[in-house]
Amino acid sequence: MKEILLTMTLLILAYTVQAQQNKFKVLERNFIFPHQSLHVHGSSIVELPSGDLLSTWFEGSGERGSDDVKIMGAKYKQATKRWGSPYVLADTEGLPDCNPVLFMHRNKLFLVWIAVQANRWENSVLRFRRSAEFEGDEVKWEWQDNILLKPGDDFVAAVKARFKELPPRNHAWAEYAPRYDAQIIQATEDPTKRAFGWMTRIKPLILSSGRILLPVYSDGFNFSMIAFSDSNGESWNYSEPIVGRGNIQPALIDNSKGEIVAYMRDSGDDPALLQQSVSKDQGKSWSVNKEFNVKSTASVDVLKLDRSNWILLTNDNEEGRARLSLYQSTDEGASWQSIGIIVEDKTKVGRFSYPAMIADSKGSIHITYSHHKAPNSKSIEHVVIDRKSIQ
Repeated sequence: MKEILLTMTLLILAYTVQAQQNKFKVLERNFIFPHQSLHVHGSSIVELPSGDLLSTWFEGSGERGSDDVKIMGAKYKQATKRWGSPYVLADTEGLPDCNPVLFMHRNKLFLVWIAVQANRWENSVLRFRRSAEFEGDEVKWEWQDNILLKPGDDFVAAVKARFKELPPRNHAWAEYAPRYDAQIIQATEDPTKRAFGWMTRIKPLILSSGRILLPVYSDGFNFSMIAFSDSNGESWNYSEPIVGRGNIQPALIDNSKGEIVAYMRDSGDDPALLQQSVSKDQGKSWSVNKEFNVKSTASVDVLKLDRSNWILLTNDNEEGRARLSLYQSTDEGASWQSIGIIVEDKTKVGRFSYPAMIADSKGSIHITYSHHKAPNSKSIEHVVIDRKSIQ
């Protein structure tokens, strides 16, 4: 009996949420489905008009290299406070489907994701589905199409201009080795490389005008861009690139000046720090990327609770994904302070990452993220936080 109690104590110490130190109140914690050996990652969550929730993630034997990967989903009913059985939301036959994003726009449910051609992120194609029948046990899709972007010479010119604004860095070990900046600029001059490989990750920001700002990024270029629509998703255009040396997976928020702020993970040089860019023209052009002194080793998400109260989720370890923390800004993103830990494995075996975060109509904040206890023990956790507890 003592051995059992000791084992349980060690597990509790290893996987802790440190509730006594947090400056927010957790109302619920639950797993959408039991931990399993199949790989699950990249979740998104949306509130439906009924108040119920729909979550999505990709699932299969791997990621871009596994053709059995598909987009899964499950519904959370507020009446029962329980998640229903997972089912397939999208599956492109013979290709891996990854990085799903859900959002509501004008009484329609949208699902955007990527189909990975030739098993390479750089060949990914953006796809989307739309539905007006989504309150049942399963979504009934009415339309599906690809989002095809064709960045032109203006894209190349913007990349060249922004790289000149970045601080100089020597990314080569010898004079004969190619420079990082020059390689990326040269790659942008290829029309095919500009047109493919844009990937989703974080929910869009929908402006009061109805414009949809869908954040996308490229592993090939190692920076980001915005796909935007002024036609309710019927057609799409591209913004100027959000240029930096490893700023990917933008999360968007708008401030009181009418600017759009993008916060991004750092996939460039160490130390991995939170990246930021600003648009002053409704998401069409973007300032050169800059770093914040907040650690960010994987994907982030951001949420505006009111004008000057913003929160942000990030992996703030020195390295790895063993801790997922919540940060707060009370000055519209000028500074950020940690307000507690969502989850942490002090043994550093667990990996908790790729969060999604929304506020519902009843005053709760909903978070989903990849909860990987071990390489063969994976699920998506759903955490509910009391909005009023974050002041």
